Amino acid sequence: MRSIFELTTEEAYRIVAGHFRHTLPPLEAVENEDWGRDYVLQHFERHTADELAAVGLTLEPATD
Repeated sequence: MRSIFELTTEEAYRIVAGHFRHTLPPLEAVENEDWGRDYVLQHFERHTADELAAVGLTLEPATD
């Protein structure tokens, strides 16, 4: 399982927009803004742990 916090902005964007079908601003817009990554990551919070696990993700912070 991979923590959502390990994802790049582009990886998170592709999963949120592609798999979960959320409507987001263009990738270029969120990549170039300080708030962009956080904005994309907050969309994962709309999904259950099971839904995230189905795509190999967790909301838990990464552990070393």
